Amino acid sequence: MMTLQEIIAQVESLSIEDQDQLFELIRKRRVENRRDEILANAKEVMEAFKNGTAKRGSVDDLIADLLGDDDGSCLE
Repeated sequence: MMTLQEIIAQVESLSIEDQDQLFELIRKRRVENRRDEILANAKEVMEAFKNGTAKRGSVDDLIADLLGDDDGSCLE
């Protein structure tokens, strides 16, 4: 397996055009991977909602839940 420094050296040895092409390819793949993550998260939330395990509420409800304050009194 190549080290990061070896990969950088290999990329730097490419022509500017090839580097640009590589960077664009990496950018597109990162965007695609992020879309896949978002889709997987959305499916998980929809499944939780369908099963009745998803929580619903306001932003204040979320903050209270995160802070472990069941009655929301910490927001007052």
